[in-house]
Amino acid sequence: MPMRKGKSSAASGRGKTSRKISRSSGKDESKPKRSVQSDTIRTKPSPRKEFAPGRAKSYPKPKGKESQPQVADTLAKEGPIRLNRYIANSGVCSRREADNLIRMGVITVNGKVVTELGYKVNPGDNVRYEGKLLTAEKPVYILMNKPKGYLTTTRDPKERDTVMALIGNKVRERIYPVGRLDRNTTGLLLLTNDGELAEKLSHPSHNVKKIYKVELDRPIEAADFDKLVKGVQLEEGRAVPDDAAIVSDDRKTLGIELHIGWNRVVRRIFEALGYEVRKLDRTMYAGLDKRDLPRGKWRHLTKQEVIRLKHYR
Repeated sequence: MPMRKGKSSAASGRGKTSRKISRSSGKDESKPKRSVQSDTIRTKPSPRKEFAPGRAKSYPKPKGKESQPQVADTLAKEGPIRLNRYIANSGVCSRREADNLIRMGVITVNGKVVTELGYKVNPGDNVRYEGKLLTAEKPVYILMNKPKGYLTTTRDPKERDTVMALIGNKVRERIYPVGRLDRNTTGLLLLTNDGELAEKLSHPSHNVKKIYKVELDRPIEAADFDKLVKGVQLEEGRAVPDDAAIVSDDRKTLGIELHIGWNRVVRRIFEALGYEVRKLDRTMYAGLDKRDLPRGKWRHLTKQEVIRLKHYR
C-alpha cells in the first residue's frame, strides 16, 4: 500500500524529516531532506541553499573604513529632530526607552527639564541625561558570533562576563545588544547604537526571522515532531514555528525557524515536549548569517547590510 504523504521518518524508515505548516490551508507541505554542514543548516539538493527560504544575499566585506558623514553635519542638515531620536542616536537606549526617560524628568535641554514626548531639539542644543552631556554619535552596527558563557547585556552587577568584554575598547561608541541570547546560547547577535533600528528589529510586529540549530538530549519522537510543527502551547500562547526540520540521522539535531520573540522560547518549546536542549545556536538573524565569522568574533556590517536591515520586512 502506498505511504501517506507527510508521514514521519520514524514510520517510513527514510531518515530525516522536514515539514512546514501552510498558514493558508493548515495542511502539511513536504520539504526536501536536510543535512547539517558545519554551523549552517543546508538542503541536500543544492549545497549552497540554506535551511530557511528567502536566504539573504551575501555582500563582500569592506576592505577599509567606509566614509561616513559627521553626525553633527547630518543633524545640521536635518534641522530640529525629536528628542527621543536624539537620545537614541547618542547610544543611551532605544527610542521607546528614551520616551520613558523623558517622562521620568531626567532629561534636560539647555538646562531645563523636558517631559514633552514630541519635543524637538536643534543642532547645538545642550542635552543631558541625569546631568551627563549627550552627544549624537555616528551609527555603529556590529554582528557577533556569541560564544557560550557570556551575558547579553552591557554590564552585570555580579561582574560576570558580558558580550561587551568581547568588544573591548575597539569601539568607542556606546553600543548595546539588540534582543537577547541566553548565557549558554551561542550564535548571531547584533549590537548597535542606532536606537531606531534596534526598536524596529525588537518589536514583535516586524516578525524578524531567526533560525536556530537545536541539539536535544535524546532523539525526538515522530509524534513529538508532529506536535512541534503544529505548535506548542506556552504561557503566552501557541508557539508555531515558521519552519522545522530534523537534520541529523540520530534525530537529536533539529533546525527551527521562528519570528516569535518570547523569552527563552526555543528552550521552553522543547521543555514542554519533554526534552532538554543541550546546545542552542542561532545561525541566522534578520537575513544575516555566520559565514566567515568564527565563534567569539565580530565584524562591522557593510553598508549594503545596514540598508537591507533598515528595509527589512
